[in-house]
Amino acid sequence: MPPLVSSTGLPGVLLVKPQRHADARGYLEESWSERDYAQAGIATRFVQDNHSFSRVADTLRGMHCQAPPRAQDKLVRCTQGAIFDVVVDIRQGSPSFGCWAGFELSEENGLQLFVPKGFLHGFVTLQPEVHVHYRCSDYYDPASDLAVRWDSLGIEWPLAHAPILSDRDAGAPPLAAFASPFAFGDAV
Repeated sequence: MPPLVSSTGLPGVLLVKPQRHADARGYLEESWSERDYAQAGIATRFVQDNHSFSRVADTLRGMHCQAPPRAQDKLVRCTQGAIFDVVVDIRQGSPSFGCWAGFELSEENGLQLFVPKGFLHGFVTLQPEVHVHYRCSDYYDPASDLAVRWDSLGIEWPLAHAPILSDRDAGAPPLAAFASPFAFGDAV
């Protein structure tokens, strides 16, 4: 059965609710079906799965993307714990350039976020011991990897304390100094 898909206000960014079949033992959920997701409007071929583990709350990972021709669509879900997952439109000329949207993804709510090419992606953990799984439409390529500073985008992060960042994320350039390789309307 196809998942339920909702638009988010940012073009191409979709919130996905897979069908969950629960009983007294727990639940079974089909987290990905190429056929069913294509019927629901996500016809992306995924080639790599990534798994992120964060030990403590307020761990912030982002804001990242890969430049063309190695740009990636992503399908993100939280398999343990909870995150505030964020996307930012960085397509030059887009009516929503620089606009962001954030969503709570958790093991409990089962939501997934589809992040198309041309958007930065990142998240902050809302509790300790968080696992995040995401599918990517292209392989990781260090030479194509881009980052923008997390606090230069106007995002209202739900932080209880100062975020825990990697050196790379702490030293990323602000959006004002970032030359986006994406243009609105380009096929990526």
